[in-house]
Amino acid sequence: MLAEIITIGDELLIGQVIDTNSGFIAKHLNKIGISVYQITSIQDDKAHILKALKDAENNVDIVILTGGLGPTKDDITKKTIAEYFNDTLINDVSVIENIEELWKHYTGGLLLQVNRDQALVPSKATVLMNKLGTAPGMWMEKDNKVFISLPGVPYEMNALIEESVIPKLKEKYNCPYILHKTLLVYGIGESALAERIEAWEDALPKHIKLAYLPSLGKMRLRLSSKGFNVQEVIDSVQKEIDKVIPLIKNEFAGFEEEEGSVEVVIAKQLNKLGKTLAIAESCTGGMIAEQFTAHPGASAYFKGGVVTYSTESKINVLGVLREDVDAFSVVSKQVAESMASNALKIFQSDYAVATTGNAGPTKGDSEAEVGTVYIAIATHNGVYSEKFMLGNHRIKVINKAVNKALEMLLKEIFKN
Repeated sequence: MLAEIITIGDELLIGQVIDTNSGFIAKHLNKIGISVYQITSIQDDKAHILKALKDAENNVDIVILTGGLGPTKDDITKKTIAEYFNDTLINDVSVIENIEELWKHYTGGLLLQVNRDQALVPSKATVLMNKLGTAPGMWMEKDNKVFISLPGVPYEMNALIEESVIPKLKEKYNCPYILHKTLLVYGIGESALAERIEAWEDALPKHIKLAYLPSLGKMRLRLSSKGFNVQEVIDSVQKEIDKVIPLIKNEFAGFEEEEGSVEVVIAKQLNKLGKTLAIAESCTGGMIAEQFTAHPGASAYFKGGVVTYSTESKINVLGVLREDVDAFSVVSKQVAESMASNALKIFQSDYAVATTGNAGPTKGDSEAEVGTVYIAIATHNGVYSEKFMLGNHRIKVINKAVNKALEMLLKEIFKN
């Protein structure tokens, strides 16, 4: 089964709003065996919407639209869908009741006619009740093809996908099982990784697809397969995973589908060990701490962090010795290790990681070359650091430094 996702809104095309809906929809469709053929973003324009609907109908079995269902005049999706299906809009009583209930409990203001008009839906549509907003979802069928229109507000759309759309699609279609297993790999570049696993890759069965997904300082290897025998799909992919892991055992951090990310792997290991973490950051500006606190349960192992961006804050807050700064520079092994050791003491943690470097575009308080970063790890057994040259692009330097710090921390905590 093939699907196309059509996102509607001028705000998407000018970059004012980022399209997160398509990724959410694609992920949920894939879980039930429906492949996304194409994702299209279009204007709030009738001719454009009609053309997109026609093109999608010719290409796929399922068309999912998001956006353009608001109460204002620039939201024209419902009227255009009605025209496409040679249909008329009618008031749906259940939607009116839902709108009135929402107004009663959450708004309290005057219910305007434009709000009541949200209950207008094509007469041929099956309403997908939106419990979080006034714009309902709509399900329509034509020549055994399904057209689904959903509000563009992400949390409303997400709920409709999970509670209404996916269950109805599973009921209607017998789809193959699709499996993706993504290995998280740290500390090796794409070319080096490809060379190391070349023989394994060449021997992969044809029904298993391999994708390299590189990003700054880390790699993801995705194996994909599909079929109607679920256990056969699972077993065949696992067989290949068992072959490749010994080839990358020092760089393998876990599975994206299970762990989500390397910081989750680190968090689980810290909890398992009953250990805690502190962070002292300079050039990474708090981004390492953010990786951990973005996940629930961080308070169980994360003691705290400081961003000592200036030289003076390193001295006054973290207790870095001024003579070390004068003798070795603020971007140095000595300062990085002092930051990590002092963070360990201040927060009374079991592990501490620290970063100091020149992200650019200028050298700042140090004469070290742009792209120079020192990362230190401190434990109760001592402290050590590594020097990295991460290029001359500011954003890349920062992101690479974050990933290198996570990589070093991962290796340290798995020594136990």
